[in-house]
Amino acid sequence: MAVVQTSTASDRDLYISRTYPEPVKFSRQDPVVYSDSQKAAPLTKAQLAEYEEKGFLFLDDIFSPEELSSLIREMKSMCLDEAIKRRPETITEKGSGEVRSVFSVHQLNKVFAKLAEDPRLVAVAEYILGDSVYIHQSRLNCKPGFEGKEFYWHSDFETWHAEDGMPRMRALSMSITLTPNDHNNGPLLLIPGSHMSFISCVGETPKDHYLSSLKQQEFGIPDQSSVADLIEQGGIETAVGDIGRIILFDCNTLHGSNGNITPYPRSNLFFVYNALSNKVSQPFASDSIRPEFIGARHSIKPIKSVIFN
Repeated sequence: MAVVQTSTASDRDLYISRTYPEPVKFSRQDPVVYSDSQKAAPLTKAQLAEYEEKGFLFLDDIFSPEELSSLIREMKSMCLDEAIKRRPETITEKGSGEVRSVFSVHQLNKVFAKLAEDPRLVAVAEYILGDSVYIHQSRLNCKPGFEGKEFYWHSDFETWHAEDGMPRMRALSMSITLTPNDHNNGPLLLIPGSHMSFISCVGETPKDHYLSSLKQQEFGIPDQSSVADLIEQGGIETAVGDIGRIILFDCNTLHGSNGNITPYPRSNLFFVYNALSNKVSQPFASDSIRPEFIGARHSIKPIKSVIFN
């Protein structure tokens, strides 16, 4: 695998992927935390340092029991709704037909829409990204018991850059656990420090790749040698925790999850916040545009700013 310490990419594309015949590792060209004034920081210095070093952070005790009950009720309703299963925003498991993911949930559900604009979440996103933000993507992952398939190792940014046209690493995800996440039911796995390297993936993007990749991704995934090297350097951390834990992670942090062969589902609500200055353009490595419900392009709604006026 070739290693590039200073990006040789053109001014247009700092993170070339799906172009080279073999994997290439680029050093990150963007900050991790864009704000530097502690005055308006919604996180402590220690929390910000941990996020910057590892590429993720766990936040607990954000929501009240009443709020969590409401979120769980809405999650169960959506995962079991036959009408939701038939919507284009819904991805089902191969074979079983159970709901795997429902995209654009902030537009399909009023409770989730309100949560996406909650100042407790937005302030964190704004501070880390140093800008006002909008929802690039939202989804409900309903990894069912016995049938929940794995998500292979990947960087969200690689996909958002290659297939959506997100220019820079100025986005983050918040995963809110709506069921217990334990070591047995396919919890999120993260590689500490992996956000500082961009792994250029091999293979051209197939046309309408999203139709298959959201069930099982085969393109836009890092090679095994690169993953092994990053794990050797940083290890693996498992995002276990009780209902209501927020898993906050950088757009370029490598993550994945095992299949769920227990009877217990593992459901999480995802909000992807992108900086307004980092809106998507044309895909960097795809000839087709993914649907709006997967990556916001035209229906961008800036969230009322908490920090920036």
